Amino acid sequence: MPPDFTHERDLMAQGLARIAGVDEVGRGPLAGPVMACAVVLDPDRIPAGLDDSKRLTARRREVLAEAILAVAEVSVGVASVAEIDALNILRASHLAMVRALAGLSRLPDIALIDGNLLPRDMPCPGRAIIKGDALSLSIAAASIVAKTRRDALMMDLAQQFPGYGWDKNAGYPSQAHKQAILDIGVTPHHRRSFKPIHNILCHDKSLTP
Repeated sequence: MPPDFTHERDLMAQGLARIAGVDEVGRGPLAGPVMACAVVLDPDRIPAGLDDSKRLTARRREVLAEAILAVAEVSVGVASVAEIDALNILRASHLAMVRALAGLSRLPDIALIDGNLLPRDMPCPGRAIIKGDALSLSIAAASIVAKTRRDALMMDLAQQFPGYGWDKNAGYPSQAHKQAILDIGVTPHHRRSFKPIHNILCHDKSLTP
């Protein structure tokens, strides 16, 4: 079943007119930032075919992202690798979500957050929806934009740091990526708090005389 507008319409019936869907991408990779997106859809201009970004091809995501940007209000928030290492990946993901909400032209009446936890320091009321990107059109739209933006960023970084395959794996721990870390080394864009990177760095230090 594709996502629908049920959650949003129920809230609108309660008088909450401005509703943002929020999702993040990039919790699992070994490299690159985590990115979140907040989307406020126009109920009368929802692009056809919105779905959980994981169910869509890269080309379909790109087409839908353009369609979303043409008719909806969109804001993207980022938490850096340094922030991921300092805070932990969950808190950094939440920080990116809060930044995405804060970047809207005005705060929503309520934000629908993908997951089972609301971020700390929410700038507006929120509702957590487990598997929200598969249930809510607003969250699905946010997942699509966040995924396309982060993939584009990782493709740019792949040009600067060739050999890791970031244009194909987006920093996720593919076998080729993990082998490249062993062969080439760790870049400034790798998350040092993540166990595979941490173990490599500790191993290197143990070999230093």
